Amino acid sequence: MLAIVHSRASVGVVAPSVTVEVHLSGGLPALSIVGMPETAVRESRERVRSALLNAGFEFPARRITINLAPADLPKEGARFDLPIAIGILAASGQLPSEPLERLEFVGELSLDGALRALSGVLPAAVAATEAGRAIMVPLANALEASLVSEGEVLAAGHLLEVCGHITGQSKLGPVPPAPVAPGQAPVETPDLADVRGQHVPRRALEVAAAGQHNLLFFGPPGTGKSMLASRLPGLLPCLHTSAALEVAAIHSVSGHPVPPEQWRLPPFRAPHHTASAVAMVGGGSNPRPGEISLAHGGVLFLDELPEFERKVLEVLREPMESGVIAISRAARQVIFPARFQLVGAMNPCPCGFLGHPTRECQCSAQQVLRYRARVSGPLLDRFDMHVEVPVQSADVLLHSGAPGECSAVVRERVLQARERQDHRGGINAMLTGRALQEACGLDSANEQMLTGAMNRLGLSARALHRILRVARTLADLDDAATLSQCHLAEALGYRQLDRQQPNRSPVSS
Repeated sequence: MLAIVHSRASVGVVAPSVTVEVHLSGGLPALSIVGMPETAVRESRERVRSALLNAGFEFPARRITINLAPADLPKEGARFDLPIAIGILAASGQLPSEPLERLEFVGELSLDGALRALSGVLPAAVAATEAGRAIMVPLANALEASLVSEGEVLAAGHLLEVCGHITGQSKLGPVPPAPVAPGQAPVETPDLADVRGQHVPRRALEVAAAGQHNLLFFGPPGTGKSMLASRLPGLLPCLHTSAALEVAAIHSVSGHPVPPEQWRLPPFRAPHHTASAVAMVGGGSNPRPGEISLAHGGVLFLDELPEFERKVLEVLREPMESGVIAISRAARQVIFPARFQLVGAMNPCPCGFLGHPTRECQCSAQQVLRYRARVSGPLLDRFDMHVEVPVQSADVLLHSGAPGECSAVVRERVLQARERQDHRGGINAMLTGRALQEACGLDSANEQMLTGAMNRLGLSARALHRILRVARTLADLDDAATLSQCHLAEALGYRQLDRQQPNRSPVSS
């Protein structure tokens, strides 16, 4: 007697198909699981046995062989408890086999037959939909799986409910698609109107949001660097459905599913500076996404940038260019998406007061050099903009004059600039090669201006291309078809650390 049940494994952010084959034969009663099961999968024999007996079913006193195919794919976790239990019941004749062809099952069983929540259910629901099957998930995962609006998701809280659906005695209705806001972010975010003064950093934040540019704020402590960075999510457009589903899948695999009311919001991650390299890029024996993948489609904010370990910062360089991170282990390689917008904040020196108008810096030139050397040149080169956040006077902070523009107003300009980029063929931060040249269309005067700046500042080719991308974004904000010298001059002005030399003089000099 043989039964076949369809299920899904979890490998990175994909869910490869797993066929659970259950065979009952003569011989001494035994249960063996083959197909590269790890410890949690092997232990399912005891969970399944107790769940079946406590649910009122008969556990067959036969030799039971369970094959998890394909045999060369490692199987991890308790997600196969439910398909194994259904396979045993079908092979022993306690459930019909015909309905199983149109269903897929994932779920962990408790000893009394209740279904427990899993991580990584959303990728399984997406894959089942693409395969043309309905998927049965634990009731606790129903809201997460309902983000797949095109598929049929069934949710049950107990093994008996699953069996009742298969036999047709008590059919389960499909989980309705999760209600999601199609446009404006449905949750409140910090408002840019709270920022007093800081006109240049505010402008840089708008440009970064419009073109998805990497941005570095530097300045004395308490000037509002972190406050400005926290306002960036309120300026960004909501994610498209496909991108939002990819982001939600990453969070599902990490064990922290995105609430439906927030699933179209770009993520904002701000790890502490004590984070390790593995926490940043992901890893472990069973690889899990790190901070750069959890920030995919959104913002990764690194406050106190030089305080991060050097090796932690250096692991960011390749993902910033490729948009993915490959985690290699002896048995497999897992690839996680990692297309994020990097925003950093740092002080100008160890004491923080280099360039402060009223407080004297106590750091020597060598101390400043060592402090800034914690952020390597190649990493610094990957920031499109380096913007100083200066100290504001008490008059600016306390006197309630006309507040600055709110996030909603700035966001409208950002959305308009993004629409122009979409019409042209892609976000400005991603433009390379011929696409960048065609989008910028430099004339001889602009080329001469950039050549002089490159020679004077010693800019790299990467820095030059990033200046062009920022200038293109400035033109998009102005609804200009071609770049002007004022756009290039402003973009060059945002590369302030390219012309900075650590010394005892103020940073703004």
